[in-house]
Amino acid sequence: MEVDLTNITPDLRHLDDMRMVLADQDFAKTAGNVALYEMYRKLKVENGLRYDITVIAPRMFGNEFVKTKGHIHAGFYGEVYMVLEGEGIYFAQKGDENNIEDVFAVHAKKGDVIIIPAGYGHVTINPGVGHLRTANWIAEQDKGDFSMFEKNQGACYYYLAPGQWVKNEHYKQVPRLRFEEPLKEVPKDLSFLKAR
Repeated sequence: MEVDLTNITPDLRHLDDMRMVLADQDFAKTAGNVALYEMYRKLKVENGLRYDITVIAPRMFGNEFVKTKGHIHAGFYGEVYMVLEGEGIYFAQKGDENNIEDVFAVHAKKGDVIIIPAGYGHVTINPGVGHLRTANWIAEQDKGDFSMFEKNQGACYYYLAPGQWVKNEHYKQVPRLRFEEPLKEVPKDLSFLKAR
């Protein structure tokens, strides 16, 4: 779906909103409060679902690639992402604040589709040199819960330069990271995104 964002004012996520989820806390304490990514919400609402676009500029947090803050969907909603421009890593984890049951990542490029299953917390990472523009469909009434990521200084793995995954020691139990392939098209029926 084509959306002209020129005259739409986005919500901005700044570094001050993210300091507690960064791998490099020395960097987090000293870096200036710059805008990290733009969130354009409710660009379309259809059948109880909303369509959003997020634009993440290329940047490093010390040696960590720029990422979203991370959240889990209250009410056990799923989410579908589409890469509109650039490349991204979609990281998802299932479990509680101490013990993670499952964790996977999907490396996706323009045109790819990623499904985040219900019950998974997730983070989007921009490992590229250009902007990552990603769209999503999610239940209109969904509210993201950031508390697991804030309490544990981020997700259960960090993605660091030059391209390595490092476990976050704030979690007690973390399984081995597995990798999934993206889909090539959005499912025709998105009703599975609504809570049951």
